[in-house]
Amino acid sequence: MMPLYILLLLLCKISQVPAVNKTSGITQDSGIITAKAGQNVTLRCFCRDDAVTFLSWYQQSLGSKPLIISTRMKHNPDVTIYPAYKERFQISAEGKDGANHLIITNLQILDSATYYCGILEFNAIEFGQGAFLHVKTSLSNIQAVVHQPALEPLWSGDSVNLSCTAYAEPCAGEQSLYWFRHGAGQPAVMYRSAGQCENLSSEESHMKNCTLNLAIKSVSSSDAGMYYCALASCGEIVFGNGTRVEITGRSTKLPLLVYCLCLALTVSIIVLLVLAFIMYKLKQKSCSVCKGTFSHVTCSAASDAMSQDDILHYAALSLNRKSERLRQEDNVESDCVYSRVRSRKE
Repeated sequence: MMPLYILLLLLCKISQVPAVNKTSGITQDSGIITAKAGQNVTLRCFCRDDAVTFLSWYQQSLGSKPLIISTRMKHNPDVTIYPAYKERFQISAEGKDGANHLIITNLQILDSATYYCGILEFNAIEFGQGAFLHVKTSLSNIQAVVHQPALEPLWSGDSVNLSCTAYAEPCAGEQSLYWFRHGAGQPAVMYRSAGQCENLSSEESHMKNCTLNLAIKSVSSSDAGMYYCALASCGEIVFGNGTRVEITGRSTKLPLLVYCLCLALTVSIIVLLVLAFIMYKLKQKSCSVCKGTFSHVTCSAASDAMSQDDILHYAALSLNRKSERLRQEDNVESDCVYSRVRSRKE
């Protein structure tokens, strides 16, 4: 039974290998890529992991689920492109560095979406960071303006509220506002919201004013980048001018508790110094008494305390040490013997 148990344990450990995060093995274009309608664009993807068996591409339109575009084996140039994309989508697998580039010809407005390069390894699917392709037209069919105010540099740990205002005509289709983030090595994260829209004055009742906010709490270096607000209306996407989030360093703002603790520590140090000074003075005084500095004062005080009928006679006797103790000169002490003679007046 024991060998069988060990074998099952080893198989269990091996089965956990696909759970390891292998996203770092895939590299693709990320952020926001802008192109004009009618042009051609190439989205690059590399995978140098030899354990990968399949490479694929996915398209995710705004508000939709991801759809597979193509798939192929890593070491086989033959590519399978799904019917909805056969006309204008191609895959380039040239080179020995695991290239799997997506080529889109004759761009159209409907091609505006997020494109993910995916890999299959040990029955686990991994995706790249994703790239959002924004296809612009020379003549827009909608009248819309997206405005984003500038932002001052932030300290690490601060909180910020990004705001966006969009002016647009009512559209028969759905109008939605999104947030996109574009930065080095960062995915184009999408935040969808219907926003808060209201009609303008009666003179411009055909226009709507929509606002959208994005709250970021306790910002860090990973939150740095350019944030774009976008309005999806009438089948088109209108981007704002962008708001740059810059992190300058650590925050110098200290909470009230830290100030209170610093004040308490300062007071404690002062009290300790005062107590140490008092102890030093007391020690000096006690040492002076031990050395006999106050012998005369003590004797005079004792004589004043005696009764007038008593006459005290003091004699100091010096006792010589034995010869063998004379060597210890540092420890020689003076011994005083006091004799009291009492006389009565007749």
